[in-house]
Amino acid sequence: MKLYLQLSASFLLLATLLPFVRSDYWTFRVVEFPRLQKFFLGLVVLGWYVAVMSVASWLDWGVVVSLVAMLGYLAWQVYPFTPFAPKQLIKTRIINADRTLSMMMWNVYQYNRNASRFLKLAQKVDSDIILLAETDLWWQENVRSLEEKYPHLVHVPLENTYGMLLYSKLPLLNAKVHYLVEEGIPSIHANIQLRSGEEIQLFCIHPTPPVPQENPRSTERDKELLLIAELAKTSKNPVVVCGDLNDVAWSYTTDLFQKMSGLLDPRRGRGFFNTFHAKIPFLRFPLDHVFCSTDFTLIKVARLQNSGSDHFPMYIKLQYEPKAALVHDEPQPTAEEEQIAQEKIEKETRDEGPATE
Repeated sequence: MKLYLQLSASFLLLATLLPFVRSDYWTFRVVEFPRLQKFFLGLVVLGWYVAVMSVASWLDWGVVVSLVAMLGYLAWQVYPFTPFAPKQLIKTRIINADRTLSMMMWNVYQYNRNASRFLKLAQKVDSDIILLAETDLWWQENVRSLEEKYPHLVHVPLENTYGMLLYSKLPLLNAKVHYLVEEGIPSIHANIQLRSGEEIQLFCIHPTPPVPQENPRSTERDKELLLIAELAKTSKNPVVVCGDLNDVAWSYTTDLFQKMSGLLDPRRGRGFFNTFHAKIPFLRFPLDHVFCSTDFTLIKVARLQNSGSDHFPMYIKLQYEPKAALVHDEPQPTAEEEQIAQEKIEKETRDEGPATE
C-alpha cells in the first residue's frame, strides 16, 4: 500500500512541477488546469500516507514534507479565486441602468442539438449580449428566434468547432471578424453603444487548446491572447474581453494576459465559476472568461444551469463607472514579463502569419 501511495505522491508532485517549465508543448501546459483537483488528491494521499506509517523512515518524511509543500503551493495558487481573497473588481453601489451591460456566453458544444433548452434559458436570463461559441450553420438556423430581441448581429458559423454567433440588443459599431493567428479561428471585435450613448470595446475570442487532438502546443493560444491584450491596452474605450479561452484562470498565460492588458477578473475573490466539464463534476475548470478594464464595477456574476453542452453558460452584469479606475489596482507586468510576452507574440506559429477579414 505504501508503495502505491509513494507512486501517487510522485505523480502529483510531477504534475505540480511540470508547469514551471515554460515550454509551449501540451504536456507542460495542460497540467496547469487541474490545480484544485491536485490539491484535493494531495490531501487524500497525505492523510492516507500518514495513517499507514508506522516507524517513519527518511523516505516517509520526505514524502510527507513534499506533499505538505505541494499543498501549500497549490492552495496559494487557487486562493485568489476563493471568497476569502480580496476582490479584484469592486461591487456596484448605485445602479445606473443606462450604463449597465449584461452578457451571457456559452460554448454550445457543436454536436449538441438541444437548442430549445438554451432558448428557454436565454429568454429567462434576458441579457443585453449573447455570445455563442462552437456554432455551425445548424446552430445559426436553430437559434434564429433570438434575432427578434437581438437585432444587432455578427455571425461566423463554422464547421470546425470554432464558429461564433454574437447577438446584441445594443447597437454594435464597427463590428469586424478577425483571424489574428490561425486561419479558421475567428475573433469578433466591436464597439457596443450603451444606453447612455457611451461606447465599450468588446473582444470575443475562442483560441485553440493545447491538447494533442487539437494543437500540440499552446503557442497559438498564447499569441492570440497577448495580441488581444495589446489591443485592449491601447483601446481608447473601456474594454470587455470574453469567451472560451481554453485556459484556466490561474495559469501563467492568463496571468500574463491580465498584466499586459491591464484588465480585471471579476471572479477573483468570489469563486472559481468552473464551466468545463459540465458532465464530469470532478474534472471542472474555469475555461470561460470575462475580463474588463478598471473603469467598470460588478453587479452580478453567475454560472448558469447546464443546457446540454460540456460547458456551463456564464452570466455577468457590469456597470461602466469611470471613477472606479481610481479605486482599482490595474495589473502591471514586470520588464521580464513584457519581454516574455513579446517573444510569445513573435514566435512562429503553424500559419505563416496573421490573417484579417
